[in-house]
Amino acid sequence: MATVEYDADVIVVGAGPGGSTTAYHLARQGLRVLLLEKTEFPREKVCGDGLTPRAVKQLVKLGVDTSPEAGWLRNRGLRVIGGGVRLELDWPELASFPNYGLVRTRLDFDDLLAKRAVEAGAELRTGVNVTGPVLDGNGRVIGVVAESGPEKAPASFAAPLVIAADGVSGRLPVALGLNKREDRPIGVAVRRYYRSPAKHDDNYLESWLELRSKEHPDKLLPGYGWIFGMGDGRVNVGLGALNSSAAFGKTNYRRLLVDWLAGTPAEWGMTDETNAAGPILGAALPMGFNRVPHYTRGLLLVGDSGGMVNPFNGEGIAYAMESGELAAEIVVQALARPAGAERERALAGYPAELKARYGGYYRLGNVFVKMIGNPHVMRIATKHGMPHPTLMRFVLKLLANLTDPRGGDAMDRVINAMTKVAPAV
Repeated sequence: MATVEYDADVIVVGAGPGGSTTAYHLARQGLRVLLLEKTEFPREKVCGDGLTPRAVKQLVKLGVDTSPEAGWLRNRGLRVIGGGVRLELDWPELASFPNYGLVRTRLDFDDLLAKRAVEAGAELRTGVNVTGPVLDGNGRVIGVVAESGPEKAPASFAAPLVIAADGVSGRLPVALGLNKREDRPIGVAVRRYYRSPAKHDDNYLESWLELRSKEHPDKLLPGYGWIFGMGDGRVNVGLGALNSSAAFGKTNYRRLLVDWLAGTPAEWGMTDETNAAGPILGAALPMGFNRVPHYTRGLLLVGDSGGMVNPFNGEGIAYAMESGELAAEIVVQALARPAGAERERALAGYPAELKARYGGYYRLGNVFVKMIGNPHVMRIATKHGMPHPTLMRFVLKLLANLTDPRGGDAMDRVINAMTKVAPAV
């Protein structure tokens, strides 16, 4: 049998937060890593740009300087607006996570993480659009085919393992027959930047549980909104909706965003089109493990490619980075074993560990999504929950998945017990 000439020990497809984190941790362990990205940096990405303490922890692991002097805007917690109540909830004080969040535009956030991967020893090739896997005679992934550069020159790259961090489209997993599961939640989000001297340096992330239009203030609009200050004179403003909502797929979300913002104070600068700092852009949010299995035939799925967005709060970056770190850890161990049954045994640990970490929590999240898709349930929850700060602190911990696994407070113990009891998705 002819020996395959490998271009790398591991190919990582997609240099978003998940892919770059994976490549960083792999390279740090001495593996030859080829990181393929279809675009050129810096590049735009539709996102809220807000990072919870879970994501901050991952940045610290990558050796990223998260100080204000390095261009990061820190926040103390979440300001929740709904049911006629405005509540500021600080991030919890925990041993497991820092007590601050961050805001940074994806335009240079992704670029910064890709540079960290390169500094660790990964080889980054941009302008390489991976179009599918290369399979051996047993149907196992042993590389990828791609179009390279503006001229779309055909190219192929070989490696014993490939990691798909190619986002919600998941071209690589789809090519292997791993399609999205219709019984798992998916969201849609739209966002726009506005120039807003009044709101740009807010030290809380702002979440709106109720959206109302200026013309019909008594009528609730579908979805949930956010306003995140960028610290540079701009705010990131957006809204999201879930497929559990009756309005999902039947709503013009760009129009909805404009309708909601028309009712905000004029001094915020979001009612005037001339303050817009770019177009309204949208993206899908694949939630609750909506593409599985996360490992099959030489291919591991990381982040959005494996549907790892948190169903409770729409957060994707932290889980993309965490799954990337885990994938790297498993792959390093797997490649230290001979190809065959021993290596496969190690690789099977990746989906098993993902399930153990997030399966019960995502199951609860999937139930939560179905409940809040009912406007009546959401109205009751907002009306009766918002006036109780202690309850809302519990909700913040649950929604942001911020607890200490050992030695935490009573809230931590309740949340951890709930996720253990819930059957894994």
